[in-house]
Amino acid sequence: MLEDLTTAALSATAWPAAYPRGYAVVDVETTGLARDDRIISAAVYRLDARGEVEDHWYTTVNPERDPGPVWIHGLTSEALEGAPLFQEIAEELTARLTGRVLVAHNAVFDWQMIAREYARAQREAPVRQRLCTIALSKELGLPLPNHKLESLAAHFGVVQRRAHHALDDARVLAEAFRPSLLAAAANNLRLPLHECRPLTEWSDRPAAPRIGQQAGYGGQRPTSWRPSRKRPACPYPNPGRYEPGGRLKQGMRVAFSGDTSTERELLEDRATEAGLHVATSLSRLTSLLVTNDPDSGTSKVVKARQFGTPVVDEAAFGQLLGDVEPASEG
Repeated sequence: MLEDLTTAALSATAWPAAYPRGYAVVDVETTGLARDDRIISAAVYRLDARGEVEDHWYTTVNPERDPGPVWIHGLTSEALEGAPLFQEIAEELTARLTGRVLVAHNAVFDWQMIAREYARAQREAPVRQRLCTIALSKELGLPLPNHKLESLAAHFGVVQRRAHHALDDARVLAEAFRPSLLAAAANNLRLPLHECRPLTEWSDRPAAPRIGQQAGYGGQRPTSWRPSRKRPACPYPNPGRYEPGGRLKQGMRVAFSGDTSTERELLEDRATEAGLHVATSLSRLTSLLVTNDPDSGTSKVVKARQFGTPVVDEAAFGQLLGDVEPASEG
């Protein structure tokens, strides 16, 4: 168990050499949680190597569609109509993210939304690493009742003024991240950093109505603002595991983990079209795991090690997709 975090952190004299030189604490509010949803506001607090605030920035963003759950973020179509488009704020956001580790609460969500927006704008997101404050709180062994931002804030005595407002959420997280970082440094803990792979290939799909065309909610919350997509069942039986150096075979069960340069659903579409079974979880029946970060420690990577499931990276998988063996007849 860690010693008293505040005392230990503030008394630390040696700073771990491997720690990053700067951070960008980020929060984005969005039209929803799916791949086709859009960012409607973003805030960035830039911090130095020891977590001290350098500056902060906030903007609303016109998503060119229905703003989604207004009852959560409070941003209506009228409020967003005059806001800049993402491609108009991309350069400013790039300047604030470049050379820094992206820090967010449930960082994979904020990162994926940002990566997709850059891909739509035909640009590359400048982030190379991210740090999730949920993962960091677990590493520190903080006695939190749950992993909500409000619980992390309360632990460090940070007052939250406007929940689900990007600027206030980013401020709260920045104020809670600094003592977390100091505590990690004082105890020489390895930070839970993850590689970020910007999307280089993206295929957009029709979105919800554009701003100015949204249907009224009639005073009630819509029940389907998170679009889901069900894949057809694989028509071929599972022929077993992939043999390293061999060919993929139709019916093989393939799982994906971590960031990919090709947008995940596009990659999954190609696997499905090739006759493979795309699995959302990993089991003893999984034929192959595709990941660019085999040392990430995700649940799928851990299970792949336990089960002896073969692992390849995205580039190798792309080559294998070009020569998939047909399923056996009969």
